[in-house]
Amino acid sequence: MNRINAFILSAGLGERLMPVTEHIPKPLIPILGKPILEIVLEKVSALPVNKIGINLHHKKEEIEDWIERSAFRGKVEIFFENSILGTGGALKNAEGLLKDHTFLVHNSDILSDIDLESIVKSHRSSGNIATLAVKDHSEINNVIVGRDGTIMGIGKSDSTTTRQVTFTGIAVYSPEFLSLLPEGESSIVNGWLKAISSGKRVGTVDVSDSYPQDPVVDSTHRVDWRDIGTPETYLKAVFNTLRKEGETIFIHPTARVSENISLDGYVAVEEECVLGNAVSLKNTIILPGTVVSEGSYYEDCIVGSGYRIEVDLFRSTDKILIGTGGSDRNYYRMRRDKGSAVLMESQESDPDFERHIKYTLLFGRHFMPVPKLIKVNHDAKTALFEDLGDLTLYSWLKCPRKESEIESIYKSVIEILIILHTKATKNISRCHFIKDRLFNYGHLRWETDYFIERFVRGVKNIEIKDNNFLKEELHRLALKVDSFPKAVIHRDFQSQNVMVTKGNIPRIVDYQGARIGPPAYDLVSLLWDPYYRLTNTLREKLIDYYIFKSEENWEAKASPTLKPFSPMGRGDFSRPFRKTLLPCRLQRHMQALGAYGFLSMVKGKRYFLKYVPEGLKLLKEDIILSKIEYPKLYRLVMGL
Repeated sequence: MNRINAFILSAGLGERLMPVTEHIPKPLIPILGKPILEIVLEKVSALPVNKIGINLHHKKEEIEDWIERSAFRGKVEIFFENSILGTGGALKNAEGLLKDHTFLVHNSDILSDIDLESIVKSHRSSGNIATLAVKDHSEINNVIVGRDGTIMGIGKSDSTTTRQVTFTGIAVYSPEFLSLLPEGESSIVNGWLKAISSGKRVGTVDVSDSYPQDPVVDSTHRVDWRDIGTPETYLKAVFNTLRKEGETIFIHPTARVSENISLDGYVAVEEECVLGNAVSLKNTIILPGTVVSEGSYYEDCIVGSGYRIEVDLFRSTDKILIGTGGSDRNYYRMRRDKGSAVLMESQESDPDFERHIKYTLLFGRHFMPVPKLIKVNHDAKTALFEDLGDLTLYSWLKCPRKESEIESIYKSVIEILIILHTKATKNISRCHFIKDRLFNYGHLRWETDYFIERFVRGVKNIEIKDNNFLKEELHRLALKVDSFPKAVIHRDFQSQNVMVTKGNIPRIVDYQGARIGPPAYDLVSLLWDPYYRLTNTLREKLIDYYIFKSEENWEAKASPTLKPFSPMGRGDFSRPFRKTLLPCRLQRHMQALGAYGFLSMVKGKRYFLKYVPEGLKLLKEDIILSKIEYPKLYRLVMGL
């Protein structure tokens, strides 16, 4: 692509975002530690850009200082405006920079995944004097376009030959457009209208259906585009960014956070913040430099130094998409009575829907702390559940925690696991829909083939030559794991599937994949978790605790057909159980890496790649201890 120029519109007062913009200029408002201006500049700089201009007025010294300290120093030409010149006047003022090339204009308060290069290419091949990126956003549509995508006017129209769309704040212009703009203050919209009246073509590229559905508000807007001009849109833009990164909590490395804080929902704690003792936050942004005093509670708001802005997340919708992870189901928080509930929507072809409902009822009967089922629609494949909040054990661990506090909550989680492995297993004969679902040799070999296909080949791009010896080793590993005593197991018992509710009480989700398999598979999933590394000392304590509580809780043998997981006495159980840990670790870590490969490379959830280094480190630790037994697998893993 030929080189272009670019211009970032950044002079506005940000009146809709006051009082935030009285303290922080809108271009420097942070999105998870990064000013939105930096995000825009990084995206624009990825194009073959010749020159980048930016106009400044409100708090111009602060923005200029940031530019001078940033990676863009010397790459951006600043155009100061003593009085605001408007969107058209700003471009006319920068005519000397923009007149030599096609140029891209991008508002500084827009977050999007719009492909800028495709907009430029479309403009150059169209004969347009201007090409606007537009989308369907029914609440604010005011750009009238014809059937061929050309702009016909601005405002409302009842014509059947036109439709209305929203300008995204991103456009590409030919240099001759500048001649249509007057000196001094003007609006770029007037430039469009003047171009149209003079016979020039102002075209559009509709990006409405080019991107995944909006993940925070609802499923009606498909383009991932955010105008952060209001507190509501800013809050949702931050939460959306968290979701895209597979997170619910962000704490800037420079923030000082007390150990005994409580977080729930989506939370962003920005640079140089201080959170005092017993602070509670839910669906809240704490802006840079803010000190939150001891015992403060904030929910659904933006908090700065000396002010707070409350935001009604349900103002424009009756449901909010929640949750992260690899599931194809959608989970929504909905208002219900004076509280809320969670709606699960499954695809019509989802084979796990009925199982999820049955397992909820089964585990609930055996005192497993799963969410209560409120109602179910089997035909529509939807179910309404108790709302457990948004705080997973994974997110809980992101806050400063004492080791004793971590040990305590893990012991509580292990106690839940033991109920599943003992009490639920004891009553398996009454549960026909799970007793025949064995996690056996075939499933174990599928997992290791999954690792080879989705991770070794899919992520690492390694083709294995003459892999018969490797297959034989994986065959032996599967036989060994399949030979271990079995119980009802969760099969994905890791920190993102443990919810932490009020009072640090753990609850369990995502259990529809439960089968009859070796209990050690669940325990290693929890204690050797790529999402969070426990210390070796604490891990050993927790293994001892699991063994002790298993023996204490086992009151009778399970059905002999299960090769029962049945401690026969304190001295008789520990040693053979410990021997099952390492093979299950090998098996589990290969499965996890295969899943990260599938979810990132096939499903497009690239944030799962950030867990690969720890997952691979854990697998290498496993295989070093198994080198003699699995030499071919050792060579493969150590070379990854």
